[in-house]
Amino acid sequence: MIRVLIADDHPVVRQGLRTFLDLQDDITVVGEAGDGEQAVELVGELRPDVLLLDLKMPVLDGLGTLERLTGVTTRIVVLTSVSDPSDVGPAMRAGAAGFLYKDVDPLALVQAVRAVHGGQVLLAPEAAEAMLASPSNGAAPMPVPLTEREREVLALIAAGRSNREIARSLAVAEKTVKTHVSNVLMKLGVQDRTQAALYAVRHGLA
Repeated sequence: MIRVLIADDHPVVRQGLRTFLDLQDDITVVGEAGDGEQAVELVGELRPDVLLLDLKMPVLDGLGTLERLTGVTTRIVVLTSVSDPSDVGPAMRAGAAGFLYKDVDPLALVQAVRAVHGGQVLLAPEAAEAMLASPSNGAAPMPVPLTEREREVLALIAAGRSNREIARSLAVAEKTVKTHVSNVLMKLGVQDRTQAALYAVRHGLA
């Protein structure tokens, strides 16, 4: 059972998320927080597996909450209605394991909770594109240069896309995508896609 904590200052949003998530056989909502300070306290008390975290909250905002929760085992997914691309990089570098927008399809949100709980890093496609378009954004540059195509593939990996989906998106053969993915892993010195995605978001996808 995946234990989820919801942090959002809008009661209607929290109730909607709770209602839908509690319908899932493998997910249970263990608590709700109306501000960042309360979220930090509840993470300490409840030890949830996943925290769904809004960025714009009173008392302590989402980024401040992320910074206070550095080092916890709880996997944190930013779930926000704010579309400012400059928020993506700081949130991911502060420790978020995912970045989604509130207009996400409910079933996609459930899949995201499961994926992040399973160790994956997940970005909404718009968020991945924002990081790719703003590689500096306070991030340390990636020490290994990637080709333009490899950066595109890496951004799509960070967005949780499969090889087949990447091939369709880039209009290339799946075999070609596999080659690009292998090259990306080798250049970054990582063993799998999850590590590549995490490395990329921590370094701004430069």
